[in-house]
Amino acid sequence: MAIANSEIDIASYIDHAVLNPTAIAPEIEQYCQQADQYGFPTVCVYPCAVSQAVELLKDKPPQVCVVIGFPTGATTSAVKLYEAQEAVENGATEFDVMINLGWLKEGRSEAIYQEIAAICEETQQTIKVILETNLLTDTEKRLAAEICMDAGAAYLKTSSGWFGGATVEDVRYLKQISKGRVGIKASGGIKTIEQALDLIEAGATRLGTSRGVDLVKQQNLNYE
Repeated sequence: MAIANSEIDIASYIDHAVLNPTAIAPEIEQYCQQADQYGFPTVCVYPCAVSQAVELLKDKPPQVCVVIGFPTGATTSAVKLYEAQEAVENGATEFDVMINLGWLKEGRSEAIYQEIAAICEETQQTIKVILETNLLTDTEKRLAAEICMDAGAAYLKTSSGWFGGATVEDVRYLKQISKGRVGIKASGGIKTIEQALDLIEAGATRLGTSRGVDLVKQQNLNYE
């Protein structure tokens, strides 16, 4: 049975993402204001915007989430670790880390494990690992998920949004693999309240989207 529109507070699931590479300071400010106004858990920004977002959200409930190695995951482990450490120093508390997809395709499981484990250990923060499920086979999705959970990830994230978006099938598959060990973040292409509710029903515990305000308004309109 599908989740009824009125059964959940959609705002409580949303990582409010401002990840357009041309985003400027006033847009970061707008997204932070919206996160506070609508009660979103986080604003998700690039590393260069962390300090601004932290200052804007000081003493307010929304946290600052930062992307690491985004969107390809192809930087070195040392660069990703430094990027994450600097973001901690600047005040970020949640981290969406892109895995190295080439390593996954090559079967370099230990290298992926060491990279994610180091970030988890050094930051001591909430780590969400982006798997980019649209580019993986089911076997690769399972392997990536198991490596990242063993390394200490708090969430498995479907996609960056750059190479396709979240699907109900992938969320359901990650839920099956994870067996409740970690959260599941669905991200990419979430435009309607119907999509959002379907993803939550499939097992998503966070939604990454730049359309958080639209989703809240759609829910409110449908509920009236």
